[in-house]
Formats: sequence, C-alpha cells, structure tokens
Amino acid sequence: MNKRKVGFKKEDEAARFLTECGLEILELNFSNRFGEIDLIAKDEDFIVFVEVKYRKNPVLGHPEEAVGISKARTISKVADHYRLYRKLSADTKFRFDVVAIEGEQIRWHRNAFSYMG
Repeated sequence: MNKRKVGFKKEDEAARFLTECGLEILELNFSNRFGEIDLIAKDEDFIVFVEVKYRKNPVLGHPEEAVGISKARTISKVADHYRLYRKLSADTKFRFDVVAIEGEQIRWHRNAFSYMG
C-alpha cells in the first residue's frame, strides 16, 4: 500500500476514533492553495482542526513530533480560509488538535498547538 493510501486509511481511523469520543466530523481533507487540514470536527462549541500523524514504529520519532512550527503555520492559514469560507462568526471558538497513531495505539492531543497567524 502506498503512503497516500496508508494516510487516508489512518485519517479514516482517526475520524472514527474522534466520533466515538463524541466529536462530529465536518470535513475530511479540506484543502486550498495554502495547504490541507486532515480533519475538521465540532466538539461542543469548538471547531477543531485536526492533524493526523502516523508512524508504524517510533524509530523515526513519535508521530506527534512531526507537527512543527511550519506545519502549525500552514494549518493556521488553511483554518483562516475555512472560517471565512464557512462564514463562521469571529466569536466562534476553535482549537488545533493532533491525533497521533503509532502502530495500533492512538493518542489524541487537544490544543496541541496555538494559532500562528
């Protein structure tokens, strides 16, 4: 299976996990000219922008370690576009989460990073 197919499979796995945790999935693979957000969900009154990272094993580091400043900036830009595109109020609460999948283990990091405008 190629990397992209594995990525889609793990994003689906993360979406099912978050749904089981009570979130409502709004978008899968939302993209624009700035980049892509793997999942966009609703958690009570928060819009949640989710980056999904997968590693078969920790030899190359843990998956959540792959979300650095550059990735956070990209996701923030795409999130800005999404909020405009969906005409969300400026008062709409949002956060950035990371779902890390390592082997069969799933870790959910709420508020994994701050907005980088």
